[in-house]
Amino acid sequence: MMAARFAVGLLILQGAWAATCPDDPESDLCDTTEVSGAVRSQSLSTSALLLAGVLGCGGRISAGGLLLLPLAFNAFTAEAATPAPAPTCGGLKAVYKDAACCGSPTKSFPFQVVPKPDKKLFKNNYCSGKKPVDGHVSGDKYFNNVKCTLENGVLNAVEQAGANVTKGYVGGLNAAGRTPILTDYLAAGLCPVNVHWHLGTEHLSMGEFDENGKGPTKAVVHDDHGDADSRRLATEARMGYRCHHYNANDAKFTTPYKWQHCVEMKVGETYEVHWPHSGAGACGTPYQYQTPFYDGVFCRDGIITLTPLNTYMKIAVQSQIFTIVNDENYYYPDLFRGMIVDGDFGKDIAKYTGSTTGTSRNNEVCSQYAPITWQVDRKCHLISASSFDKMCADMKQQADDMSDDLHAHGSRELVSNKLAANNLQRRVQGLK
Repeated sequence: MMAARFAVGLLILQGAWAATCPDDPESDLCDTTEVSGAVRSQSLSTSALLLAGVLGCGGRISAGGLLLLPLAFNAFTAEAATPAPAPTCGGLKAVYKDAACCGSPTKSFPFQVVPKPDKKLFKNNYCSGKKPVDGHVSGDKYFNNVKCTLENGVLNAVEQAGANVTKGYVGGLNAAGRTPILTDYLAAGLCPVNVHWHLGTEHLSMGEFDENGKGPTKAVVHDDHGDADSRRLATEARMGYRCHHYNANDAKFTTPYKWQHCVEMKVGETYEVHWPHSGAGACGTPYQYQTPFYDGVFCRDGIITLTPLNTYMKIAVQSQIFTIVNDENYYYPDLFRGMIVDGDFGKDIAKYTGSTTGTSRNNEVCSQYAPITWQVDRKCHLISASSFDKMCADMKQQADDMSDDLHAHGSRELVSNKLAANNLQRRVQGLK
């Protein structure tokens, strides 16, 4: 029945466009004009999306090619579990027609065209392979995961993440006077070096994202390499906590979205986004953003030191939690570069020292990439699926290959009280 409705609707739309937007030299993109670049939009109508790739193009797209068309599919089909095929000339033509550009060559076009060349200016990624294994001396493998406690119960690791960030929570590990970065990271001399996200949340904020959260029927999400410190193959990403926003009777939480750039994502689901920052990043250069993020964090030598210990002043992570909706009223154009700070977004921030996360760690096996600063938004926010897809498209444009971060990673289990720092601080945006 759904397939029949889809086919009938497609025929009607094709017929309507044939009558109102003929393929004459003025309106047909392929007859006389070469178009270089990619269409990027926060919202496309269903009609254009249904015809994307169906209406053929007799000419050719020049070297730029199509990159980001389309970002906001609202098709009737199920969500893709694998990356969609590359956009087509027909897709560009469909969007052009749907924007009612035919016969109106001077009309403002509500999309962006950006290039996607096969060649890039810079090819010497000097951050590649900078993730350290040794710490104090060569061969000591200082940064390898360790047992959290010795057999006699004595702690064998410093503070861990993700922790309970509920207002008033106090961890049981004495952080020995270490104070997390309390300013914004830019003011502290750090820049973002990566973005990635986790299925569900690794942190807990009571009433916002916790064990009572809800979401759609859980789909299997593959995190084939576990995380940067794991070599397990074909693993299923571990689900963390969820937000409370999901409503199965509200279409924006249930209407499928056809992902073009992010992989194995789901409308209605909760994701915790991390933006690792570093004072040793290749800030302001083509190699600022790296996958794995450790390469970006440790890119420049001589800045991060263990003696004296300055990791929690030079390495930090922003964390913000979202429930994805298929509703363009929740579109944000630049999720790639960092936490949203506006209105309730980024207003109530928990700040503490912890560690890197990921499913190769738990309450028995701890990370040695610690202590580092965390700033976690305590609230869960709604965000459009197209915002995430735009972020993934931006990731694909970086000099380094960030494809391993286009899907959700598994969530580490909540850190136990004895491994959580006792220095959790709350700072509301705009208040002292």
